[in-house]
Amino acid sequence: MTGTLPGQSHAGPAAGRRLRAGLLMLAMAAAAIAWANSPWADIYRQLMELPTAMRVGPLGIEKPLVLFVNDGLMAVFFLLVGVEIKREIAHGSLSNLRQALLPVLAAAGGMLLPAVIFATLNAGDAVAMRGWAIPCATDIAFSLVVLRLAAPHAPPALYVLLAAIAVIDDLGAIVIIALFYTEQLSPVMLLAALGPLIALAVLNRRGVQQVAPYIVAGLVLWFCVLKSGVHATLAGVVTALALPVARARLDAPADRAEAALDPWVYFCVLPLFALLNAGIDLRGLGLADLASAVPLGVGVGLVAGKLAGIVLGTATATTFAGARLPAGTTWPQILAIALIAGIGFTMSIFIASLAFESAAPDLYQRAKLGILFGSLIAACAGALTLRRVARGRGMP
Repeated sequence: MTGTLPGQSHAGPAAGRRLRAGLLMLAMAAAAIAWANSPWADIYRQLMELPTAMRVGPLGIEKPLVLFVNDGLMAVFFLLVGVEIKREIAHGSLSNLRQALLPVLAAAGGMLLPAVIFATLNAGDAVAMRGWAIPCATDIAFSLVVLRLAAPHAPPALYVLLAAIAVIDDLGAIVIIALFYTEQLSPVMLLAALGPLIALAVLNRRGVQQVAPYIVAGLVLWFCVLKSGVHATLAGVVTALALPVARARLDAPADRAEAALDPWVYFCVLPLFALLNAGIDLRGLGLADLASAVPLGVGVGLVAGKLAGIVLGTATATTFAGARLPAGTTWPQILAIALIAGIGFTMSIFIASLAFESAAPDLYQRAKLGILFGSLIAACAGALTLRRVARGRGMP
């Protein structure tokens, strides 16, 4: 499998820039946790709830800052990821249907088994069962950062495989949110979304090379999807799939959009996202809370469920579907990224808020505790595994 992360070059300067962006995001996440547990926690909550509005003529959106970032700015991040996935589907090894089954089956296993584990540990509690989807999600931003930090010299195909699994995983989570956690779905706005969706398809079909028409249609699609009640980041992925890509990194619309948005996303959007979402209030929570059914189901689902599900899905693809491991990768590396995919964090917190924030605030706090510890264990175990594999292969 060939390819890079969104906006990533294998050249030294670009790799260093991505590493700095990752460190900045991790620093912002650590600052958020410290701030949320400090005497100034009220200021942190006020920042999250800061009223934010965007208006064009009679149309407007008003949301707290945290939701404006999550529903709006993160759609741009998903656009960047979507461009890379489309490049792999169009011209990379994912263009082979048999080979594409590998990340699809891996992601499917990585969603199914965590849900089964959570449901098994919480069976009989109808309120707790609302959180069955919490450990299904992978935080693509944090997982790719951990992979980059732990294995800067890993095969490029490993990055693309993890990105593909995480994107399919998150798209699955978006579908789950739409089907099971959307209480006020607007059929009118869903129908309205067909207009910009058709426009994107027409632009792609005609081979339009200007970026602006795609962005305009994508913004309209984002507005319609947001107002429909479906998670708006889906619009970013759909827009990316409409952008034409080149076989080589030439001056295609996807490449120009990627180059323009990359620094803004990685040095502004993602750090702000981490700051506003990572602030988990740990005060009043202890080990007894961590051992209760909801956080245990979340934590075990993220670590053991993701590991077993992704490895099983990968083995199924290679054994029964004729797929091969991506070029330059090994089974120990697959094991490592299966662990790293257990970093649920922001997407898991989002699903937990939908499941519990209104119905059971105490379970919401416990679920976030399970997310925090499960994600930390998954990150550390995956990073240590990668470092051990790198030493065994003589990699620097």
